[in-house]
Amino acid sequence: MSAPVTGSRVGRLTDLPVLLVAVVWGSSYLAAKGVTTQGTVPAVLVLRFAVVVPVLVAAGWRRLRALSAVQLRGAGLLGLILAGIFLLETYGLVRTSATNAGLIISLTMVFTPLAESRVRGTGLPRSFLAAAGLSVLGVALLTQGAGFSAPTGGDLLMLAAAAARTVHVLAMSRMESVRGADALSLTTVQLGGAVVVFAALVALPGTGSPPWEAAAGFGTGDWLGLLYLSAFCTLFAFFVQMWAVRRTSPSRVSLLLGTEPVWAAAVGIAVGGDRLGPLSLLGAALVLAGTAWGRSVADRGRAAPAAPAATAAVAPEEERERA
Repeated sequence: MSAPVTGSRVGRLTDLPVLLVAVVWGSSYLAAKGVTTQGTVPAVLVLRFAVVVPVLVAAGWRRLRALSAVQLRGAGLLGLILAGIFLLETYGLVRTSATNAGLIISLTMVFTPLAESRVRGTGLPRSFLAAAGLSVLGVALLTQGAGFSAPTGGDLLMLAAAAARTVHVLAMSRMESVRGADALSLTTVQLGGAVVVFAALVALPGTGSPPWEAAAGFGTGDWLGLLYLSAFCTLFAFFVQMWAVRRTSPSRVSLLLGTEPVWAAAVGIAVGGDRLGPLSLLGAALVLAGTAWGRSVADRGRAAPAAPAATAAVAPEEERERA
């Protein structure tokens, strides 16, 4: 008889796809800066999302039709939040440095466990707070080589994006309306709803170039960058995020996604020609150490409630629900 899959093992099996999301999101700063300007933000977002939505609809049409009206409304609400995240991040990215953007958006890994504990009415272990603090310190050191300028309007937009990411992660894990629904269908509805928001903004005067004008100015490299943003940084990333928060916890997912600045630095070195000094290398090590520590604390927290249940001979159905 095979050994049972423990909560710790499930968490570790879920970590790798989420870590890959952190990698592609880390690389997205360089890709987005290459194809987006101040006057093309909504247009590029329309193109970025519209590339993948028809593929998703065609691939999951039967399951998409199986969604109830309540599930559609719930996924549509998540799509509105998602649209807000991308607008805040993209406008913020073109108005500030990649260094500031990476540092500020990483605060999601602190906001999420704090918000989750507030919603649940439970306290956070001091060790978890220390792990999160270590990761934030690491991000600060990682970006110290390029310098941290005075806050700008773009910095404030990135701060708002970090808060919006927290809302999105918590909503995915707690909304009753989307529980039990197919993850691919929910992702499709979310992205489709975001496209509607971006298209509506493009139709307003003063929001910049329409998508066809932005596309007409694209070269081969721009199109490759856009396809990368669509397929990996959008479709893959948010599908995995929704899948992961259902298997582990929002705090664990956000802590893993907090390694994003490390991967952004790695892409900058390998592709952009950046160089890291000793402080930046130390910062990268602290981020990795802090996230690993925080995941171990999360594992212990999830395993603790199950221990009394084992001695109380809980019914198999209840054990499966807890896992």
